[in-house]
Amino acid sequence: MSRDELYASGRVREDFRFSEGVAEVFDDMLARSVPGYARVTEMTAQLLARFLKTNDRVYDLGCSTGSTLLELCRRLEPLALHFTGIDNSSAMIAKARRKAEMYGKGERIDFIEQDITEAEMAGAGAVLLNYTLQFIRPLLRPLFLEKVYQGLRPGGVVVVSEKIITPDPLLNRAFIDFYLDFKREQGYSEIEISRKREALENVLIPFSLDENRELLRRAGFTSFETFSQWFNFASFVAVK
Repeated sequence: MSRDELYASGRVREDFRFSEGVAEVFDDMLARSVPGYARVTEMTAQLLARFLKTNDRVYDLGCSTGSTLLELCRRLEPLALHFTGIDNSSAMIAKARRKAEMYGKGERIDFIEQDITEAEMAGAGAVLLNYTLQFIRPLLRPLFLEKVYQGLRPGGVVVVSEKIITPDPLLNRAFIDFYLDFKREQGYSEIEISRKREALENVLIPFSLDENRELLRRAGFTSFETFSQWFNFASFVAVK
């Protein structure tokens, strides 16, 4: 796994995008930038084991390098699930395919380079949105989640993980500070933290817990709940 030092120098001076350079270090970036990432994947596996049927198909929209699907494939082997990862970054998809072949999962997981808002997922047993909605323009999120809802089979599940904001200014500031401390503990320097924040400022637009729940409700879900939260990061599950 290549170490994320993308913002350690002054080379990157643009809005964040899922480029070849990002793809190369993305696994390390996730591990060091998203608190509890591995634990949420483990909990996602538990949820899917509970609600999915044998031979169901799982879609990961915004799959990046395929790490989540590879782990779910390993954990949920008895269900003989089929996995499809979709991402609009050619660099991410290329790396995901290499990893799937390397771990002998090429026949179980397929990867598609495509805009996730255009993806077809009819009859899906589950749809994963891992830190994906936050990169979609806010005005497009309701229609996108409605499409996800329509694609799920009855009883299917969607798992959404997001960076969130808190309406209370005092607590929001505290949560942001705790997150900055977390990144320092992972070895990121002050300049790396600052440059990454600047790069994401106009690209990543987080919603609050209530706003994300309202998106799920408007999409058609009646059963949904937060199943994990670490200060300003949260994960939701919804059942059709």
